[in-house]
Amino acid sequence: MIESAINWLLGVLAAPEVGLTSVFIISFVSATLVPLGSEPAVFAVVKANEALFWPAIAVATCGNTLGGIVDYWIGYYAKAAFAKERQSRWFGWLAHYGAKTMLLSWVPAIGDPLCTLGGWLKLPFWPAVFYMAIGKFARYVTMTSLLLYVPDGFWKSLAHFLGG
Repeated sequence: MIESAINWLLGVLAAPEVGLTSVFIISFVSATLVPLGSEPAVFAVVKANEALFWPAIAVATCGNTLGGIVDYWIGYYAKAAFAKERQSRWFGWLAHYGAKTMLLSWVPAIGDPLCTLGGWLKLPFWPAVFYMAIGKFARYVTMTSLLLYVPDGFWKSLAHFLGG
């Protein structure tokens, strides 16, 4: 059921007329605690129209940063849920380095929970958002730029291999 709903949503968002909208939505959702990668959406929009490189990067960064802010506020208000973890090394590390740790919000698997923990520790909001945005921006520029250097033949072979 969930898989078919996700496939339907991705099909709707893949429509060319909603390219940047889909990049925003996918980037936002992937920054929450839902495991979804946004780089393929950014790459697809840029590959379809290279003139959209910077707009797609900006939209993805905004969507992903806003999702990180949601994670931050979840953590901010979920103090009781993390009470037993208070002594873990993550909390000490976050408390020691402060808002700069949000630069790592782009890292798969740990970035989104890191934003949540930052909120729980009540790291300064605007500096946390600033560092979050820098990290996410750097990820999108790097990943999209690298993917653009992969020859088109590779993507066609991959699509054929996957049954497309």
